[in-house]
Amino acid sequence: IYKTMIRPKLEYCVQIWNRSTCHGNWSTILELESIQRRFTRLVNDIGLLPYSERLKKLNLTTLGERRLRGDLIETYKILNDKVQYGENLFRLSRSRKNILHNSAQSNDSDICKLRAHFLPERVCNYWNKLPNYVKSSNDVNSFKSNLEVFKNECLHENDDNYWHVSKLILDKIEGKDYLENKSKFNNFLMQNIFIANRKGINTYVRPSSVE
Repeated sequence: IYKTMIRPKLEYCVQIWNRSTCHGNWSTILELESIQRRFTRLVNDIGLLPYSERLKKLNLTTLGERRLRGDLIETYKILNDKVQYGENLFRLSRSRKNILHNSAQSNDSDICKLRAHFLPERVCNYWNKLPNYVKSSNDVNSFKSNLEVFKNECLHENDDNYWHVSKLILDKIEGKDYLENKSKFNNFLMQNIFIANRKGINTYVRPSSVE
């Protein structure tokens, strides 16, 4: 239900309104993320796990990462004439492989700050870090597949790729003393099931799921 009916609404027209991970935007980013956090708490066996562990169990990413992935997919469509709009949206390098920052064209700091939140600026660094085999994919589905291959190959590298937004989000959610406090809260919920039910937290764990 979540993937079919809820998440598509959270990602509708995401290329227009996606917030970059900077000061002033975090409250909105975390508020959106809280919706997915809430739904993952409803699943048997994992409702009491930390959010990062719930994502792994369900093979999900943060919504922030999915929005950046959506930015990259839309960029691919525009640059490869898969859609009938946006042909003048990006400034390209001479090789036409990389995107140039539009903000360099303006000396007005206020304009630069505003532009930084729009798709051509927001996606620029992430697109330029993609290898050529991803950028040169034959079609949208190939691009998505190659993007996943690239992520799996470089997942643990320290380079600032699009999936690292998940680490930033999880660091905000699971900060200092999070695990200790989470453990205490879980013990409280297990002793007060009615409170867990009111909070929408599934405390059920099958015996076989206990390690």
